[in-house]
Amino acid sequence: MTFFRSLTAPIAALAMAMPAFAADGVTGSAVTFAQVAALNGPAGALGSGMRDGIMAAFAEANSAGGIHGRTVSLESFDDGYEPDRSVAAVRSVIVGGAHLGFIGPVGTPTSAATQPVATESNMPFIGPFTGAGFLRDPALSNVVNVRATYAAETEAWIAHLVDELGMESIAILYQDDGFGRVGLAGVTDALDRRGMTLAAEGTYTRNTTAVKSALLDIRKAKPDAVVMVGAYKPIAEFVKLSKKLKFEPTFVNISFVGSRALADELGPDGEGVIISQVVPFPWDASLPVVDAYQKALAAYDASASPGFVTLEGYLVGRVALRALDAAGPDVTRASFLDALGNLGSFDIGGLAFGYGAGDNQGLDSVFLTRITADGTFETVAAGEQHASR
Repeated sequence: MTFFRSLTAPIAALAMAMPAFAADGVTGSAVTFAQVAALNGPAGALGSGMRDGIMAAFAEANSAGGIHGRTVSLESFDDGYEPDRSVAAVRSVIVGGAHLGFIGPVGTPTSAATQPVATESNMPFIGPFTGAGFLRDPALSNVVNVRATYAAETEAWIAHLVDELGMESIAILYQDDGFGRVGLAGVTDALDRRGMTLAAEGTYTRNTTAVKSALLDIRKAKPDAVVMVGAYKPIAEFVKLSKKLKFEPTFVNISFVGSRALADELGPDGEGVIISQVVPFPWDASLPVVDAYQKALAAYDASASPGFVTLEGYLVGRVALRALDAAGPDVTRASFLDALGNLGSFDIGGLAFGYGAGDNQGLDSVFLTRITADGTFETVAAGEQHASR
């Protein structure tokens, strides 16, 4: 069972509207998690995708009898990818006392605002859809990450563009906030290690598609590639405007962009656009966890198509379920947090996760994909094309 609420009502009214649960979101028959994420607006597909993947994992577990006889459910709240709204929702959830913890939040600026609130209240903060380094601080005992960092993604970009393809001029477009600046730092560090600097940089304001000024500035530098740190709607606008102006460098995007959403927004203009990924290829059913994900997603929503965001949500859900199982039949928030802190190394369907002392991130891999002419994806390695979908 899933719920979705827009944060238009006052916080007090929202808290009162919540169903009556036992302490910490646990009853004799159910456990409930909260997701605070963008479900509408320029980043809405990211929160919705994470929600669908998490729910597919939860529904899969529920169909097998739940965890220690309890069904697992998710209640989602739309923060519009705005930090203030996100904080209001998180505080409301904490005051309501009807959820075991937070799962699947989306974004660096929103997580930067809400993680301290969750940590102060010792609320689990599981699987944020961001590679920001501050969430990897080992002191954050309530935070569990699944994906690799943005620093790893940006290093993979520059290794491909410079080391493999021999490009000499790299520009960047980034969202003008904490998220974008994390990406900017990763790119400048990767270039610095190679004795290079950015050819140009441009910014846009979060939750807008106002990218034309940045495009005109970047185009003057005539870069070989433009690397981009943003959400799918403004990035799509930048690429489409670029092609109208006959400006066609190699375009490279961070995983946060939302691959399927970006490909859909770009249509025929998407061919050749590169996106880094931090989860396995969602169509490679030879990997057992991907096969399980595809079946779980289809069972949850027969109309849903596999994709990188829903796969990440599914993996986040599976990690949370593993900890919930380890917390035992008498689960409390304290025992669940203890289980999260002792996940260790484990395998889910052929995918190896590794947590440990000072390491709250389970996966480290990054790989590159490219949008094809028909709007699907192919993997990219050492400049060569591999399995396509």
